[in-house]
Amino acid sequence: MSRIEVRSLSKNFGPRTAVEGLDFDVGAGEVFGLLGPNGAGKTTTVRMLTGLLRPSSGRAIVCGVPLDGDGEALRSRVGLLTEQPGLYDRLTARENLRFFLKLHHRDTKPAWEAARRWMQRFGLGGREEDRCGTFSKGMRQKLALVRALLHDPQALFLDEPTSGLDPESARAVRDAVGELAADGRTVVLCSHNMAEVERLCARVAVVKGRLLAVGTVPELRRQTAVVEIHVEGSAGAAGEALGPIVPPCVWVAEAHVLRITLAGGVSIPEVVALLAQAGVRIHAVFPAQRALEDVYLELTRSSETEAT
Repeated sequence: MSRIEVRSLSKNFGPRTAVEGLDFDVGAGEVFGLLGPNGAGKTTTVRMLTGLLRPSSGRAIVCGVPLDGDGEALRSRVGLLTEQPGLYDRLTARENLRFFLKLHHRDTKPAWEAARRWMQRFGLGGREEDRCGTFSKGMRQKLALVRALLHDPQALFLDEPTSGLDPESARAVRDAVGELAADGRTVVLCSHNMAEVERLCARVAVVKGRLLAVGTVPELRRQTAVVEIHVEGSAGAAGEALGPIVPPCVWVAEAHVLRITLAGGVSIPEVVALLAQAGVRIHAVFPAQRALEDVYLELTRSSETEAT
């Protein structure tokens, strides 16, 4: 079973708290985005879920194995692509892959043939005997992804998998991620590429030391929706009528247009009713589709405001 269950997961490094009280689930065959700024705890979370770091508190079950259970069993069921490929430059591509096959006790002809097929898929066919020190950044990234797939893991943790890749190679990786999920594997994707996250992920979690939000992209958009209201007269004066619901809503006025970022469960009808009660004449209401990047920035900036 390739599900992931995380409950109150925390990690401290001395007096510093890197991750605090994370709670989320990832279903089998789901591509799940783990988003957050640098230093938000994404890498620490992934290292805990792959058995590389011991949590300070909380618990998690990954592919049926508790984090405090059989470490070898856990590592056999997960694949990890780190942001730095970590290949041995003096070894050939074949030697790098065979080394990791041996670590997983899978140095067999079928396993190597599967590795060759992945290399071919990612444009590395024919480069098996070349030293990795001669590879470009993109080639190294693709070989590291092949390495993460060598032992046929049930769950994959991918940190910036298309970083440094040209558009054609990036598409090949994205297509592979989709196929792996369709085959029932769970994929946790850490990325700063919001378009890629939106394209691949069924759900996303935004973290910044703690969990800020989790849900589908449409659900997150609804948490911080935007509406443009065209009014008669000064939009600034109309905005003053929103005092009772600010915060959490934020508004910006320009001429006759009031642009409002909704949060805290405040709805568009509620805002319109409040303006009408204040005697504001409304000519048009335009709900705006927010980009995932805007939602992400809103969530992370709001967490900074709460902390001060």
